[in-house]
Amino acid sequence: MEDKAALLQKLEHKNARLNALVQKYKQSHHLQNALIQLSEQASTVAELSLLYPAIHNILQDYVPSKSFYVVLLNQFTNTLELSYFADEKDGISVPLHQDHNFSYGVTGYVFKCGKTTYYQGDEMQAAADKGLFRVLGTPAEHWVGVPVYREQSIIGVLVAQSYDKQQSYSEQQIELLEVMSLYLSTAIERVKKRELLESEVKIRTRALTQSNEALNLEVEQHKKTLERQHILFKISELATQSKHIEEVYQQVHEIIKSITYADNLYIALHDRESGWLSFPYCIDEFNHNTQPRPFAKGYSELVISTEQTQLIDDKRANILIDSGIIERPTQVPESQTATSWLGAPLKTAQGVIGLIVCQAYSNKHNFSQDDFELITFVSHQIATVLQAHLANQALKESHQDLELRVAEKTKEISQTNMHLHMQIEERKKIEQQLYHDAHHDPLTGLPNRSLFLTQLEKTLQHYQRYPEQEFAVLFIDLDKFKDINDQLGHQAGDQFLIGVGESFSQCIREHDLLARLGGDEFVILLTHLTCRQQAEDIAKRLIKIMKKPFCMKGICVQSGASIGITYSKKNYKHTDEIIRDADAAMYYAKNAGRSRFEFYHPLLSVNAASSHHVFESSHHLDSLPMNFRSSEIVTLSEQYQSETLLEAFGEHPVLGSTSFDILKKFAADKAQQLEVELQLLRNACEQAKSAQLAMILFPCSGLLLEKTEFRALCQSLKNLNIKNHICLLFNEQEIRYASAVQVSNLKTLSEQGYSIGLNDFAKDRCELNLLTELQFDYLLLSSTFSKRVLQQESYDLQLQGVLAITKIKQIKVIAKGPSILNFRALLDTHGLSLFVGKQHAINIPLIKNAPLNNEQILN
Repeated sequence: MEDKAALLQKLEHKNARLNALVQKYKQSHHLQNALIQLSEQASTVAELSLLYPAIHNILQDYVPSKSFYVVLLNQFTNTLELSYFADEKDGISVPLHQDHNFSYGVTGYVFKCGKTTYYQGDEMQAAADKGLFRVLGTPAEHWVGVPVYREQSIIGVLVAQSYDKQQSYSEQQIELLEVMSLYLSTAIERVKKRELLESEVKIRTRALTQSNEALNLEVEQHKKTLERQHILFKISELATQSKHIEEVYQQVHEIIKSITYADNLYIALHDRESGWLSFPYCIDEFNHNTQPRPFAKGYSELVISTEQTQLIDDKRANILIDSGIIERPTQVPESQTATSWLGAPLKTAQGVIGLIVCQAYSNKHNFSQDDFELITFVSHQIATVLQAHLANQALKESHQDLELRVAEKTKEISQTNMHLHMQIEERKKIEQQLYHDAHHDPLTGLPNRSLFLTQLEKTLQHYQRYPEQEFAVLFIDLDKFKDINDQLGHQAGDQFLIGVGESFSQCIREHDLLARLGGDEFVILLTHLTCRQQAEDIAKRLIKIMKKPFCMKGICVQSGASIGITYSKKNYKHTDEIIRDADAAMYYAKNAGRSRFEFYHPLLSVNAASSHHVFESSHHLDSLPMNFRSSEIVTLSEQYQSETLLEAFGEHPVLGSTSFDILKKFAADKAQQLEVELQLLRNACEQAKSAQLAMILFPCSGLLLEKTEFRALCQSLKNLNIKNHICLLFNEQEIRYASAVQVSNLKTLSEQGYSIGLNDFAKDRCELNLLTELQFDYLLLSSTFSKRVLQQESYDLQLQGVLAITKIKQIKVIAKGPSILNFRALLDTHGLSLFVGKQHAINIPLIKNAPLNNEQILN
């Protein structure tokens, strides 16, 4: 019996151990399963708001946790904040109440202690009575709080509670909660990193989307540009095709249809003499009345009178009618009245010849700003085409005595169309030419002034370090170039310049530099020279090759080259001195008979002794006969303005008749130049008074703005008492490099009420900052810039920038250039309306007054 009892006892002991092991393995399984699920959730959920409900669902399988919440520490405010809350009795508003602060409750107590805490029944209230914490919310029958750690720091508390006395928490369940809390911080970090990664992906996706939108916009803009070019091609083709005028109208209608809504379109022509409107072409779903009518108060008359495109809808139509500007015929039914009307003037160099109109009824189409811009864009080209065909038609119907005038008009239109073709070709190549154009002449492809001056500056600096490596500059001016332009045309002149550039390139060495300064002026930089004879040999080759006649269209014209040479000198400090001396030598060669070369010499003579008396006389400006050239400022229609340009010139014994700017180079000193300039100013004012000129524009030099000379200028202006009738023009290049004293004195002139202006603006580059920094009243564009505006789109963009600034600052812009009506008409389309008229020589000998001494100047 004893053996049997001992065996039973032993079996019971083993059974107890087996039950304990089963419970232990079951607990390990639960822990492992819970952690696996937690790891899966941390790897799959997209944001923290989804992680906490997932953890809650995992716990409910192993722990009584219908009431479960998570509180985490806010690192910025250092307070405990609720991250997740689920409760059987208390709603979410209870823990979020203003008085409900977790730091004061049992949750905050666990956070401070950093240990797992379990309360049953009244144990929580007993602890609260001891002052350990405050009871917040509905008391629970079983409450367990587990701290959440990240490394060694506590970051929050995980809480499970039960309101049922039968649902208590075992040691294994509490252990499960503790294990879950250990991995909770790691799961939170993984989800946060995933959230950050997704946020960055969204941001980058948004950026790529915006970039694609910008690219699409750029592509659309490029498509619009190509469409406009295609339209221009179509219009230009109309100008060259000999079609009947009715066919031209139909072709124009088809072109407008490709641009915008044009089911209803008509073209009207305006006869200025009779004041009537005729309708040679009309396609309209309601109005088929194309009979001429007198000028009235309709939409068409508004376009012609304002010379601007008009976009009229119902709202604007009512405003125009109420103001009395428009009078609508009463017999037209409301259903046949246009709900959207768009008309553009047909503007030519002679003015508005009519208009082209698109209209829509019953709100079938509403014309937009894009339609407005497009029809404005093509209307000028259409006007030129229509005028050409109308001129041809009139030529057939007119009398023989009008044939010559019509032929001249047709020639002008053909030149305009040819220029239009050139512009289109230039715009195609402009992207490829941007970099090249910045450093090369667009016509000949040779280096331009900017590149030449840069290379000359480097050569001068190199020569100053190594004087044995000498150099020379050849300034070349082509003879009789104007004859080629006049007899063969400007296109032949351009071809001549291109051929000259190619010929000159064959006469120099590979390391020498040939450049075109502008017009018919070329310049060559010869380096690595050992004697003057090398420069002379090259000059002889250039003159020899230029003796060949230039022939085109069966006409031959003899040209030549006048060359001025300056050789390297130790006293050269600036490139301006080198160009000045080479230029002076060139002028002497030209005045000495042309087709020759001359080296620069202070006496401008090969034999200094024999020409000493010439040198002496040429260096006394006050002994030279001085005269003026008068040029009125006119508009396109040759209407005279109130301004007159007076320019001084003199008869030099060596150079002959030349401008005062050239003669200033031979002044003995500043005092002599100042004396002559002030005397010229007095003579100009006397001329203005005698001729009763309202405003004279008088070119001056920057010398008058220097400290001492400026006092003399102010005293002279005060004595002349002609403040409101004279504008002092200063060369743009001199003002660009003016000293601070000169700029200050220029501002003083403007503040004292004297008119000032810039002369020869944008000759080599366009300095817009000069227009913004100083207050000028007049701006005279250089003839070189005016010509380039018609040849290259980049210069037109510069001109539009100039016009925008001058409009704001109320500066009058005057263009220089050939006094050709077609030339001015083309500039007028670019926004220029004032021009320098033909020159007239005025015999005004220089009045000899006593020279100003230093005391007079200082006073």
